[in-house]
Amino acid sequence: MSTARLNDRLAARQPLVLGLFRIVLGLLFTSEGAATVFGLLDRPASPVGEWPFWYAGVIELVAGALVLVGALTRGAAFLASGIMAFAYFTEHQKEGLFPLQNGGLAPALFCWGFLLLVFFGPGALSLAGRERRPGTVPGAPRRVRGRVS
Repeated sequence: MSTARLNDRLAARQPLVLGLFRIVLGLLFTSEGAATVFGLLDRPASPVGEWPFWYAGVIELVAGALVLVGALTRGAAFLASGIMAFAYFTEHQKEGLFPLQNGGLAPALFCWGFLLLVFFGPGALSLAGRERRPGTVPGAPRRVRGRVS
């Protein structure tokens, strides 16, 4: 198989793979939030209102669920990326420079994974995709009365 043909076949599957990436990332983030807020998976729940852990858990739960189903994906991913950057720099960075040193591997990966979704959108299998008209490209400019918006 030629390289060009392989590239074409892979490119045709990009929306599906991006959608699967979004679903897995959202599911993992939602489980982090649920564990923090409700004390699941052998993790004690953060006391209600405890700064910043309980609030971060609520944001993880809500933003993760939105990303999981593909609703408001870019906004939820932007918020999730931001709180993971905040978590990394306020909780982990003081323990060492690199994520493997300071236990911040998960926040770093979540931060960059969500940032990817901010720029690339939800991909296939999303609620946002069901709202789109057939033949439209996500993120493309729209024509409104002859003008591009």
